[in-house]
Amino acid sequence: MTRRIPLDVVDDLGTSAYVSERKIYPRDVSGRLNTLRIAAVVWLLGMFYVFPWLRWDGRQAVLFDLPARKFHVFGLTFWPQDFLFLALLLIIAAMALFFFTALAGRLWCGYACPQTVWTETFLWIERWTEGDRNRRMKLDAAPWSADKLLRKGSKHALWLIFALWTGFTFVGFFTPITDLSARLATFQWGGWETFWVLFYALATWGNAGFLREQVCKYMCPYARFQSAMFDRNTLIIAYDPMRGEPRGPRKRGLGSVLQRGRGLLDKLTAYDYVFRAAQHPTAADNRMQASGTVALGELGQVAQPLPKFAFEALGDCIDCTICVQVCPTGIDIRNGLQYECIACGACIDACDEVMDKMGYEPGLIRYTTQNAIDGKPTRVLRARVLVYAALLLVLVAGWAWGVTARSTLIAEVLRDRNALYHSNSDGRIENNYTLKLVNKDDRAQTYLVTVESDLAGVALHESGRSVAVGSQQVVSLPLMVAGPEGVRGRHALRFRIHAADGSASEVVESSFFGPVQ
Repeated sequence: MTRRIPLDVVDDLGTSAYVSERKIYPRDVSGRLNTLRIAAVVWLLGMFYVFPWLRWDGRQAVLFDLPARKFHVFGLTFWPQDFLFLALLLIIAAMALFFFTALAGRLWCGYACPQTVWTETFLWIERWTEGDRNRRMKLDAAPWSADKLLRKGSKHALWLIFALWTGFTFVGFFTPITDLSARLATFQWGGWETFWVLFYALATWGNAGFLREQVCKYMCPYARFQSAMFDRNTLIIAYDPMRGEPRGPRKRGLGSVLQRGRGLLDKLTAYDYVFRAAQHPTAADNRMQASGTVALGELGQVAQPLPKFAFEALGDCIDCTICVQVCPTGIDIRNGLQYECIACGACIDACDEVMDKMGYEPGLIRYTTQNAIDGKPTRVLRARVLVYAALLLVLVAGWAWGVTARSTLIAEVLRDRNALYHSNSDGRIENNYTLKLVNKDDRAQTYLVTVESDLAGVALHESGRSVAVGSQQVVSLPLMVAGPEGVRGRHALRFRIHAADGSASEVVESSFFGPVQ
């Protein structure tokens, strides 16, 4: 057993998953999709930071009160008995993810994911304190100085303040935030409150400040299973190689491929140029060091370098690499769809801006489908999307109807476990019960209780016929039901509870027992 097992190094190209990640410096970009992304960030952060401070009927508008087992969401209050609606809400969220992914790719990742939203905010702070992309790269490469220490310290101080504010707001969804802020001045937070504020702040600081795109690439499972929801008719962000290849710099004044009549390349030639450019990157591409996991050719296939093309043969891509510079995950979209792409659209805005400066038509990188890129018929609204939409509509309608139509009253009746029955002084048989009423209404209610049975002479004791219950309160009270003398065996019994104003009613089935013999 001393013989060694021969080992061969399979991955000697530097593509191992266990490599040190280089820092990505996303370049600032402007455009219609960037404006939409900023609006989404402002809207989502606004909801997160503002909602706990809003008031609704004298209480916090959004409060997940775990000790009281109540979730308040504006005018709605959810109790433990409403767990079904939470489960249905999670199903709706999953179905919405399927629908939007099948329709338009990773919209959630690019515009609404918390990792994207908070990373974008941290990048704004970084640009404000350290400057644009080139200045940040030079600052990191420079030796430590007073200016570097000031800029780095200011950035991390602002990050820390923002992260602590995030952790404080997060805890404010579970503890009344006005009370939490009042106790902050006197340092009277509980141990768990302090822990969760610091834990969530640390998670925000680490994920948005340092891990960033690595969360999307290695930690988030969505990027891994998204391919199961994509097809060739899914809207994706794609580069048009038939128009853009062969890429290369040129002087201004050379028209686009359509303007000068070169036209579009055939698909095989275009993808061959993309493959060869990826295998033999230009000096500009080498400087970007774009990362990605797309395989453009077969395993072991060797690509020949691209020849030098005449200006008239070039495509519309000028190989400026700005699409790589603006990418928050550092990929080259020209190499095709990659799981690292979060569909933020930054490369579209950047490329359109370059095309505008060159006098070319926009859309070299655009939202499209793979079929459309390949010149095949495409259908965005296809059966798969329509089925998802129909299921989503039914689920949302069912959830909305269930929430609005649910009863504001919960009633339970428990029999006395100590004795099935007992006889009073006049020979009548009595059974004891405990009535539990939950008033989920925002108003105090008075409930009337009656009993029904196939046994004649069954009556409820006078003291239990009317019950007052405060708003959002739970009340338990004993009930006594008396039956006629001589009753034998078990008989069905129904408790009817209804609000005095007629807003809610419940029927609870129970049993009335007498002597068996």
